[in-house]
Amino acid sequence: MISSGAPRALGLPEPEARLRFDTEFHELGGGPRRRLLMVDDQPAFELSFYCGTCPFLFRRLETAQQKLSLEAVQEQLTSALDDPDDGGVIDAFATLLPQGEYLPLLLEVRPRLVVPGKAGDYFSDEQVRTWGIDQFWGLPEYPHTPYYRTFETAVDANAHLYEFVAPMVAPTWNDRERVEEYAMVMERGTVPTAVAISTLDLCEPAAGMPIDQYQHWGLTHFLLDGHHKLEAAATVDRPVRILSLLALSEGLAGAEDCARLPALRARPRSARASGT
Repeated sequence: MISSGAPRALGLPEPEARLRFDTEFHELGGGPRRRLLMVDDQPAFELSFYCGTCPFLFRRLETAQQKLSLEAVQEQLTSALDDPDDGGVIDAFATLLPQGEYLPLLLEVRPRLVVPGKAGDYFSDEQVRTWGIDQFWGLPEYPHTPYYRTFETAVDANAHLYEFVAPMVAPTWNDRERVEEYAMVMERGTVPTAVAISTLDLCEPAAGMPIDQYQHWGLTHFLLDGHHKLEAAATVDRPVRILSLLALSEGLAGAEDCARLPALRARPRSARASGT
């Protein structure tokens, strides 16, 4: 954790914002079906189900096909921001966001690229220990994208924070030369900055169902700018900073939970032992 700002009102009215959160409803007037992160009116990610007892989720959808970099602030992001308000970056990215309250968090991470179903995959490891596998598919939840794991720590004896960076496009879409260029400058000590819109979801299974019951705090940074930087940092095991704009009213967490994030992110990283 580097620093955090005070919560602030940011963004544009929904018809003008390129990003927005939405909920699909069943056709015949039933309850909610899916929570979504939309980009240019197309569903980009499916999010954790609204009930809070289903497994935590971010799932990239077929229409997630573009990054949201802004040329106007690229120079400011080539090195490490030291304050969330440096260089007008927040104001620039606010032109993409839907109107709402956001908590700026400036984080420094060493990302680890994870492929679903392989070593280090949260969805087939920690999540399965708690919820088991999906009873219909007979498989773990599947995010439909490689993603980055960046941090985790204990919230208390009954809850654990897991942090993820979800790229808008798969790392295989990145330009190899640009990734290699960033890797070289990072190895020489440069720490560039990426930008994300983020959500916090608190998910805990209904009593009596799980093998290992506790509350999962899922902090997800949906990457707007910095796809090449994150892959380069993961490749050479170097730090990168993330300016996170946490959407306070769009996750499955209350205001008091979101307010705890700066202190939780300042703790040392710690993994949770199974069954504790």
